[in-house]
Amino acid sequence: MRLLHTSDWHLGRSFHREDLRPAQERALDHLVETVRSERVDLVVVSGDVYDRAMPSVETVSLLDDVLGRLAATGARAVLVSGNHDSARRLGFGSRLIDNAGVHLRTAVQRAHEPVLLEDEHGPVAVYGIPYLEPDVVRHELGCDDRSHAAVLAAAMGRVRADLATRPGTRSVVLAHAFVVGGLASESERDITVGGVASVPLQTFDGVDYAALGHLHGAQRLADHVRYSGSPLAFSFSEEHQTKQLLLVELGDQPGRGARVTSVPTPVHRPLARLSGRLDDLLVGDRWSAYESHYLQVTITDAVRPREPMERLRARFPHVLVLAFAPDGVDPDAATSYATRLRGRTDFEVTTDFVEHVRGPAEPAEETLLRAALEGVRVDAAAR
Repeated sequence: MRLLHTSDWHLGRSFHREDLRPAQERALDHLVETVRSERVDLVVVSGDVYDRAMPSVETVSLLDDVLGRLAATGARAVLVSGNHDSARRLGFGSRLIDNAGVHLRTAVQRAHEPVLLEDEHGPVAVYGIPYLEPDVVRHELGCDDRSHAAVLAAAMGRVRADLATRPGTRSVVLAHAFVVGGLASESERDITVGGVASVPLQTFDGVDYAALGHLHGAQRLADHVRYSGSPLAFSFSEEHQTKQLLLVELGDQPGRGARVTSVPTPVHRPLARLSGRLDDLLVGDRWSAYESHYLQVTITDAVRPREPMERLRARFPHVLVLAFAPDGVDPDAATSYATRLRGRTDFEVTTDFVEHVRGPAEPAEETLLRAALEGVRVDAAAR
């Protein structure tokens, strides 16, 4: 059984206001070509199919097109919703679409209902666990603990119970979560609940392959537990990542694991972060290789130059981010507010603000802030 593991398409997303649709179309073309050339039996998409809960009409058409092309190859496809998706919207018509070999798993009630496939070695059960917002699903799952670890463990308990009724069946699980040991970049949305965002790696014990989504860098947490990462870079922190699909060949029996091969995705335009004095950046030969890159540029001149962006774009037309950090000056004093916030959680931003204007927040105030932030996210997840 040959699977192609991908995730975090974030269809409809832009990159510092740069339209990514051409890059996303190219990545999806590559996906379909790989399915054909590698004779893939099943494509698994582990969440964040869209970038927002209400995607544009053009973005919906892009997904409709690629799902139709995947179905035409004869491969099956299983997709789960992520924390960026509206589970209800993405899952509309899922029972009808099942008949076309495209299986949308966006409701916790169906997470333990497997998509069943078979090859010469026997059956394979594929379970799609969508992103689980604890406060939305914990009562359905019978969890008293309002944590990601608790709800995902409960969902996996249901999966194992179903799998136990299918002796000799190999198993694949899709999940959208932050698993302990994973490394985040700057482009994932914070999903912290009660101060904790991650779930234990052991949650996925007992399955032959766990296809994870949420983190945008491809990562191996265990031989059978992997993130495919996003097909495109969505932040400059991903400049050194190799974006890829994961080609997975299941063993011939349960417990035999899987053999995983990386299939690099095409690079629409490489990313780089440059730093230096403006005059050197404009004429230095060592920067020539970056003239077609998307760039984040930090200027280190002692005095802020005039019209730096216009001058830089004369040589580097794809400069997207410009920062000013003069040599010999405290970096925190020179960087922009947006730069200082990059990579920080919503809770850290709000408590930093309280400390800046009044002094450190009291424990009771921190509790209120956490509740307010989580309430906003729960409300969005329930729509």
